[in-house]
Amino acid sequence: MKKTMFLIMLAALFSFPGLCLAEDEQTGREAVDTLDEVVVSATKTEEKRKDVSSFVIVVDAMDIEESPAKTLGELLANEPGIDWRTRGDYGGARGEIHIRGMSGDATQIRVNGVTINSPSFGSADVSKIPLNSIERIEVVEGSGSVLYGSGAMGGTVNIITKRPEREETDFKASAGFGSQSSYGLAAEQGMFAVGDFGYYLTANRYRTLGFRSNSDLSHNDASLNLVLDKGDILNVSLYGDYIYRDYGLPGVQPPAGTQSYYINGTEFFNSESASLLNRGRDNDAHGVLNIDSKPADWLDLKFRGDYTYMDGYNYDRWNFNGTGAKTWVTNKVLGFEGDIDFKPFEGANLLVGSEYKHYTWENKNTDIDSFGADVPGSTSNTSARLHTLGIYGEAQYRPSEYIKGVAGVRHEDHSEFGTEDLPRFGLIVNPLDSTAVKFNYGKHFRAPTPNDLFWPAGPYTKGNPDLKPETGWHFDAGVEQELFDNRVFLSLTYFNWNLNDKILWAPDSNWVWTPQNLDKAKAKGLEVGTKIGPFYDMTLALDYTYTDAEEENEFVTRRATYTPEHLFRGNLTYWTSFGLTATATVRYVGDRYFYGTDKTTTDPVSTLDPYVTMDLRLEQRFFENWLLSLEGNNLFNKSYDTFFGSFSDPVTGQTSSGKYPGSGRSVFLRATYEF
Repeated sequence: MKKTMFLIMLAALFSFPGLCLAEDEQTGREAVDTLDEVVVSATKTEEKRKDVSSFVIVVDAMDIEESPAKTLGELLANEPGIDWRTRGDYGGARGEIHIRGMSGDATQIRVNGVTINSPSFGSADVSKIPLNSIERIEVVEGSGSVLYGSGAMGGTVNIITKRPEREETDFKASAGFGSQSSYGLAAEQGMFAVGDFGYYLTANRYRTLGFRSNSDLSHNDASLNLVLDKGDILNVSLYGDYIYRDYGLPGVQPPAGTQSYYINGTEFFNSESASLLNRGRDNDAHGVLNIDSKPADWLDLKFRGDYTYMDGYNYDRWNFNGTGAKTWVTNKVLGFEGDIDFKPFEGANLLVGSEYKHYTWENKNTDIDSFGADVPGSTSNTSARLHTLGIYGEAQYRPSEYIKGVAGVRHEDHSEFGTEDLPRFGLIVNPLDSTAVKFNYGKHFRAPTPNDLFWPAGPYTKGNPDLKPETGWHFDAGVEQELFDNRVFLSLTYFNWNLNDKILWAPDSNWVWTPQNLDKAKAKGLEVGTKIGPFYDMTLALDYTYTDAEEENEFVTRRATYTPEHLFRGNLTYWTSFGLTATATVRYVGDRYFYGTDKTTTDPVSTLDPYVTMDLRLEQRFFENWLLSLEGNNLFNKSYDTFFGSFSDPVTGQTSSGKYPGSGRSVFLRATYEF
């Protein structure tokens, strides 16, 4: 039914081509997407969209400014193939990007070339990333392991931050407040200070109490991008950022009728939150040096050096007796990468490169007694190191204007599991200048994380140093089409992938939870994207994704856990001649299955119901330099849930299933000054 409604809406739009053709007289805005748009992330070289075999989603600075989204996850949610998942309605809830039915650790997130995925978890928490520092986002869907290595299986999200512009001094400052006792402060400023040297600086502070008890968040971040721009001959950028977050971890919402519970005079849970004491804290810092030189039209040289520091702290107390633990996990990553891109003859392009990463992982744990004091002599420390070296090459050749081929391979050498060879092939057919038919087939892989390999052995958990990497193959095929003088951009993509040796934490023969190469997974599906405009002072985007994902264990093959079959997004932006811009976003997420620990059933233990949300942003410009915006998320206060968890009630002695509720309605009013 939902697919039928979508196709009817699409057909209705095409029945009125005059809407699109009439726009040139009404606005100076460019078409939302074109095949001539230049993208970088698909091949690590500047290529027009019609010349790359991968399917790329592009989000620019204007898209970000006009969106009601507060986080990167909300911004990308329900774009073709993208499933944004969050742990619920608390301020510090972790957010992940899942692409084409794969897990969050199968999506690689990069900022100016440096990977920000947590080495411990494998996935990236996209709720940390401030939107006001971003100039452009490119999402490359499908296997990216040849160019980007481990974890680039479902896709790669490449974030490019803002840089100064010549002959301009950019400044913007804003302050706002909203529901849940939230407030935010933001500032950014950039310019070329002396000659070819420039900088761009951003800073943010945000606080909220959240929707439930112990769901507060305090977030602070800053970034600085230093630029030396000598044109093609030399372009240097030194980027650094720092993020600090302190937040509550309320857990699931307890069953109806749950009463407040105390241990030694301290309240542990109430009717809203399964935990009133659990806390989390993040200290993240990244630094990356990028050097790009193009000494000749046929030669481009690039070098990157980067350093990542991630320190995560968790304070956990357990309801059954009040004891708990403090855990610190620290990751340090040092990386180097160099690329040579050259054109040996007309129509040909060859990229060769190498990437080295060194990881240092540290784990510290201290037990807590029922009064909240550290247990003497209980502190344990574990540390480990590993490294990877990837050597890769990719060749492109266009013998005519109608066809282009791509072939690449990567050899990965990992200090723990050995080597992996990863080929990839692509084909682009351009029967018309406004049409691109694309095919891709490649191998992907994900290395086990340090948590998987080295987690200290205890009575309930331990790591597994004998893990193998997850590996599989990814195929996609589709078409991208421009219509009506580039005012309509259509994309239709079929994908099919498989995965072997999937790593899952499960109890061993002694009921100690440990990661094991247990399962397989596969999926096929369809992505439909439509972007229309500008027409009559509006732009419209309609996106739909169908995903048929399955997980396979030793007993059964069944629909994949937490993976919705249907995702839909509609996005409408309207602007007026008197400075008002309005954007409305509607999202639909289908039902999601949950099996708990039962590996033998094909029927879910529980199901998360489908839901629809609507977000709205209104922005009015005053006196040229002032902006007043009002943002509303989940305007109709739709009740929905995002994950299952457990709740232990010491009063009854029972452990029951609980849900992480999604965020309810929130509004935020912001005033901005810019020049």
